[in-house]
Amino acid sequence: MSTILIVEDDPQLAQSFERLLKGEDYTTWTAPSGEAALQILDNMLPDLIIMDVRLPGMSGLETLKRMRMVSPRLQVIIMTAFGTTETAIEATKLGAFDYILKPFEIPDMFALIEQALETARLMHSTVEMGQDPETATEDAIIGQSKPMQELYKAIGRAAPTDATVLIRGESGTGKELVARAIYQHSLRAHKPFLVINCVAIPESLLESELFGFEKGAFTGAHNRRVGKIEQANGGTVFLDEIGDMPLSIQAKILRLLQEKSIERLGGREPIDVDVRIIAATNRNLEAALEEGRFREDLYYRLNVVTLTMPPLRERLDDVPMLAEYFLKKFAQHMGVSNPGLTPEAKTMLSTFPWPGNVRELANTMEKCLIFCRGRPIGPDDVTEQVLGSKHRVGGTPNGLDSVLRNWARQTLASGGENLLGDLTDHVTRLIISEALIMTGGNRTRAAELLGLSRPTLLAKMDKLNLRTETQVNVD
Repeated sequence: MSTILIVEDDPQLAQSFERLLKGEDYTTWTAPSGEAALQILDNMLPDLIIMDVRLPGMSGLETLKRMRMVSPRLQVIIMTAFGTTETAIEATKLGAFDYILKPFEIPDMFALIEQALETARLMHSTVEMGQDPETATEDAIIGQSKPMQELYKAIGRAAPTDATVLIRGESGTGKELVARAIYQHSLRAHKPFLVINCVAIPESLLESELFGFEKGAFTGAHNRRVGKIEQANGGTVFLDEIGDMPLSIQAKILRLLQEKSIERLGGREPIDVDVRIIAATNRNLEAALEEGRFREDLYYRLNVVTLTMPPLRERLDDVPMLAEYFLKKFAQHMGVSNPGLTPEAKTMLSTFPWPGNVRELANTMEKCLIFCRGRPIGPDDVTEQVLGSKHRVGGTPNGLDSVLRNWARQTLASGGENLLGDLTDHVTRLIISEALIMTGGNRTRAAELLGLSRPTLLAKMDKLNLRTETQVNVD
């Protein structure tokens, strides 16, 4: 449960605000002045502070300065009356998360509270790397395979610098966790960390969200507004899905990287900002360049340090470890005991290509935990959740067709004789080999799994020279 400190000298307003927040299951404290708020901070740190800018005694701005000295990562929302937006902007420059004008709409305030609490969580929740599933915390990058070891080294090299970082990888691989790990090991770790999803925010709002706007910049712009980049001054901005950013906004991001300045919408004066940019995309930026959907100059500015998140199918050795981690995590969330995985289930999990990557594996483990009813999760449970009817399209696992198509295109592009036969033999060899591994080398059981007679399986093994390669048991 999140804790919120309300700093407000009007007792009736403070009580009303407290009732509203408690109704949303927040734990609240109140303080009538900046001095009283600082005394509370001597004993405890809330997740969020909501403070009026006009207070008796110590001003709101001076109180904010003192608060930032106590905890630089503390999130503070400033409340201000109409006509004092310049003071609110000054508060933002001093490190306030955001400000809201009085009188405000309750839904707007709750939306701002949720954003501030999420930012606080991202800044305070440590991202561990390569941990044992049994000891890993809520947010962790799990894996000890060679590709992941290389990734950890790259994070360690990039984090202490101020270099722009581009994180590439398929959807569901965990790019945001990498961005947070870079931030937490950087020289800006005690400064703001703001996440902007370039897809989640409508194009018409993205520019004003990033850069802010001046009064009268457009219909409804009744007051000046500071954007997220200006709010994060001194800290780090994570631009997720930057490959989908409109070209008009790409030009402004390029200016930010080149000149360290921005302009608010409707503004004419450049505003100096000091932010580190970490960007991520699951798009093929090179193809976007050729199609004119991504600026070449921005591409090279972003591509100072590039980290690539490997897809799960390229680090299948990590799958059992990841599965155990997710089981532990979801069991704790659900308040149930962790039933664990049988060795056969771990083998089964390691044979699937996981087109949805880590996100799909997490979803599968959550469903297995729900339906296993306390017993250890076996291969049948895995098969039910991974290859169930909802995951099948045309008889193959959802996403597998695209994987095979991409591989086939690459092979066909290389040319050569008898390509169809070679492709077919390769896939057949892979499937039979996996069936033999899953059955411990038992050819009779492998034939049943494949839907073949035992003689047919043996004939295919002879043709593909699989007898000696798989070292199977005679049954």
